[in-house]
Parts: sequence; structure tokens; C-alpha cells
Amino acid sequence: MTDTPVLSLPLLAPSQAQKHVTVNEALSRIDGLAQLSLVSATLITPPLAAPDGDVYAVPFGAINAWAGQAGKVAISLNGGWVFVTPKRGW
Repeated sequence: MTDTPVLSLPLLAPSQAQKHVTVNEALSRIDGLAQLSLVSATLITPPLAAPDGDVYAVPFGAINAWAGQAGKVAISLNGGWVFVTPKRGW
């Protein structure tokens, strides 16, 4: 298993170098998903400069960095996007 089963948080690998990168990504995902609050659920073009921690629901028809990620939650992180598949009830 490389991710946790519920929040898909990355797990550390044995003898992994740069462990802080994996831990920081996991903490950033928790920060974006806990008390989930979406900026938008209808925007199809990702914003060019979203602040870290902004969370969007990716709709069908999304383009650019969100292409192929429909139905997922996009968390803005370090100038890019982390995608998480939401669980039932979110």
C-alpha cells in the first residue's frame, strides 16, 4: 500500500530519501480536506494563481491542468494541483 485507504495520503516508504516531502504533502492534503470548503464546483478552467489550500470540485469538461480529473477534488499546492477522489458523503 502506498496511500492511506480513506484520504489517499501518501505513506513513507522504507529507506525513503526526502521523507519531509511526503510528510508535507500528506499534511497539505489533510489541511485541504478537513472541514472541506470548496471555492467552486463549476469552474472548468483552473485559476492561474490559486493560493495554496484553495479547494475546487473538478466538473466534467474541465480543461488544462484539470483535464481528465473530473469528479475529483483539486487542492492548490506549491503552484500545482493535488487531486483526490472524494468519498461518498463528502
